Amino acid sequence: MLASEPARGFPPAEYQSRVHAAQRQMEAAKLDGILLLSEPELLYFTGFQTLFWQSPTRPWFLFLPAQGDPIAIIPEIGAALMRQTGLRDIRTWSAPNPADDGISLLQDLLGPLAARKAQIGLLKGPETGLRMPLGDFDRLVQSLPGLKIADATPIIRGLRMVKSPAEIAKLAHICAIGSASFDAVPGFATPGQPLSTVFRDFRREALLLGADDVPYLVGGADQGGYIDVISPPSGRELQRGDILMLDTGSRFDGYFCDFDRNFAIGHADDLSRRAYDVLHRAVEAGLEAARPGATCRTVFAAMGKVIATMDQSGGDVGRAGHGLGLQLTEWPSFAGFDDTVLEENMVLTLEPSLSYGEGRMMVHEENIVITPSGPRLLSKRAAAELPVI
Repeated sequence: MLASEPARGFPPAEYQSRVHAAQRQMEAAKLDGILLLSEPELLYFTGFQTLFWQSPTRPWFLFLPAQGDPIAIIPEIGAALMRQTGLRDIRTWSAPNPADDGISLLQDLLGPLAARKAQIGLLKGPETGLRMPLGDFDRLVQSLPGLKIADATPIIRGLRMVKSPAEIAKLAHICAIGSASFDAVPGFATPGQPLSTVFRDFRREALLLGADDVPYLVGGADQGGYIDVISPPSGRELQRGDILMLDTGSRFDGYFCDFDRNFAIGHADDLSRRAYDVLHRAVEAGLEAARPGATCRTVFAAMGKVIATMDQSGGDVGRAGHGLGLQLTEWPSFAGFDDTVLEENMVLTLEPSLSYGEGRMMVHEENIVITPSGPRLLSKRAAAELPVI
């Protein structure tokens, strides 16, 4: 039985503490505010959660001033929902309006800052994007010639990488749902079953167990191993001798799990068994290395040393894990380029991969939270030997 689900949303004090933490860092960075435009940031600082982000028609803006409460500049269609977050200063326009999709409202807000040559932050770094028309952004900046714009990515990244206990509870819950969904796979991933049907059955299982949605589900199946890890499903029927992999990003109250499981259909060939064993031991090495004070680079190296006993390319996918939270993949990366120091309450994935045989590959992934004594698994640890269905 799954534990009862955590309460949805967060108390107002949690959102206030996030805003105040950002404001303390703004003061140190000499920023007079941060302008945010993307779904995770609005959700993180206000609790504003809607599927309307799926439409690219309308931009949404949240301004964190150096002092005081956040200011939302949003389409009128979102005003009622934004008011439910407790935010008081909500400025709206009738959208879509391609001639002026919130630009004049932003000019009114930022004009006084531009007049005194103030500096604000935007997310400019890796894994960020500008969720508004580039032409509108150029027009906004040109209309505010005195305004200085700095990169606020380090501030937002630092805040979001370290989770609160309430965030960790939500992540643990969705990981438990993901684990229970994988436990059910042998009941429906049987020889003769189309892979597309297996995907639908997995989604159904996760939803029945309490996931809000399953926006990410990829995988593959083929004789003696699969050839990639990001495919949508085909109608190919499972066959005896296939290696099946499913990788889920299920979500609860805005928070993701992200891990996979491998299965052999009917029987497992020796090379696939060996690949599975190497990956299982690589995760063990990652679990041993992932402690407060370690760097992402050192954890990556620890897993890579095990992978190299079978595959010198290290899987050739660039990294072996990442942060996890309001996005399926967040900062940091377990990679040779990332010297981020692990801290207590970071939630991360360990995701080593390797290549083997004739163009085959295998990936193994677990979800963890860093504690003072080391990592704690949030996903149910995969079996030590390749499961056979």
